[in-house]
Amino acid sequence: MSGSRRQMLTLFAGATGLLIARPLFLSASPQVAPVPSPHAPNPNFPPGLDGPPLSQDKQPIKPNNQKAIRDDVEQLYQLASGLKNQVEKPDFGSTLSVSFVKQSKQIEKLAKKIRQLSQV
Repeated sequence: MSGSRRQMLTLFAGATGLLIARPLFLSASPQVAPVPSPHAPNPNFPPGLDGPPLSQDKQPIKPNNQKAIRDDVEQLYQLASGLKNQVEKPDFGSTLSVSFVKQSKQIEKLAKKIRQLSQV
């Protein structure tokens, strides 16, 4: 009977020793640094900035495009103001009216046109 107690005590002491030593063995293992994502922000630049702007050859906007852009921006402002007023009405509700959707599509088309004129 003393032999079985001795074996049980030895087994218990060994298991306890392994549980105590386990964190020591795990901390000694080399830490693998995670590979940064290619889409992660660059840590060398402040948050929210993507880094220095790409060097682009800036060409002046043609005079006839400048006038068209000014006119289109004015029209865009008028449409956006009207849309804002329509949304702020107390009876706007949870459904969108057809005129609201048409006006937002017109704003989107006008914004694309302005962007194309400014890039040419």
